[in-house]
Amino acid sequence: MEEKKDIRILAIESSCDETAAAVVKNGREALSNVISSQIDLHTLYGGVVPEIASRKHIEKINYVIQEALDQANVTLKDLDAIGVTYGPGLVGALLVGVAEAKAISYAAKLPLIGVHHIEGHISANYIEHKELEPPFACLVVSGGHTHLVIVRDYGAYEIIGRTRDDAAGEAFDKVARAIGLGYPGGPKIDRVSREGNPDAVHFPRAKVEGAPYDFSFSGVKSAVLNHINGCRMKGEEICQADIAASFQKAVCEVLVSHATEAVRDYHMPKLALAGGVASNSALRCMMEEACRKEKIPLYYPSPILCTDNAVMIGAAAYYEYQKGVRHGLDLNAVPNLRLGER
Repeated sequence: MEEKKDIRILAIESSCDETAAAVVKNGREALSNVISSQIDLHTLYGGVVPEIASRKHIEKINYVIQEALDQANVTLKDLDAIGVTYGPGLVGALLVGVAEAKAISYAAKLPLIGVHHIEGHISANYIEHKELEPPFACLVVSGGHTHLVIVRDYGAYEIIGRTRDDAAGEAFDKVARAIGLGYPGGPKIDRVSREGNPDAVHFPRAKVEGAPYDFSFSGVKSAVLNHINGCRMKGEEICQADIAASFQKAVCEVLVSHATEAVRDYHMPKLALAGGVASNSALRCMMEEACRKEKIPLYYPSPILCTDNAVMIGAAAYYEYQKGVRHGLDLNAVPNLRLGER
């Protein structure tokens, strides 16, 4: 009987401010994982500056790809396909990765597979949890997205809940700026919250009428700003750690309750977390406790695979490759690409 051939995919991710490349084998094993982050640069401006991000991607992308190939001990001749994020994200940043992937695909005569960024985040769970297979529910929480997704099969998704305004990570960044922590807000609020009292201030937990799985975080963000202004007007001390911890608890409680309700209502056998905010220690702790009580198996990636990386794109690209998905050299960046679109 002929032995099944291993499939090696070079993956490229450049949707925001990380230039990343990886080689992934059979959708489940990372042979390399190289990430060039621009966080220090964008911190100077209090957030990501799209034009600067695009220029830095151009500077770094060839080096990052060569490092990924070297770490994996492969050449382009050893690869079976190229996977690349083509949306959603910053259009200029996406274009750098897409152009690079198309050039390699053409020169090396390798199939080209465009990958949805959110599909990549969901697929990050396949790398460290070999036993995880669809169907399952997934909570995707990042700087740009907050989605509740039913993963019916590889590449088959149903979005049952989404944010109506700010994404969870976006709210973290804005609140961090308001209380003087700066950018990036998520990791800083997570760190400072450990020294604060999460019950010091009661911030609202929003529900969207008629849409039980949808999210809204603009209200809690406004409540934080109002609390700070109120303290200043009264001459009261503003406790950074208490505000951070109370805000974090309010956001995490909503995320946990919506996700566990979705698992019950849709009779899903397991729950996964994905996206940058999935590395938040309070969210992980609260979700673990809720899932233990409800007897729901919970999966989430290591922090390095929660933030933007190319390993997750390689995992998603593998399952697209297996289904016969191929893109032509007319593949373009789609900054507002919806999950499930092709």
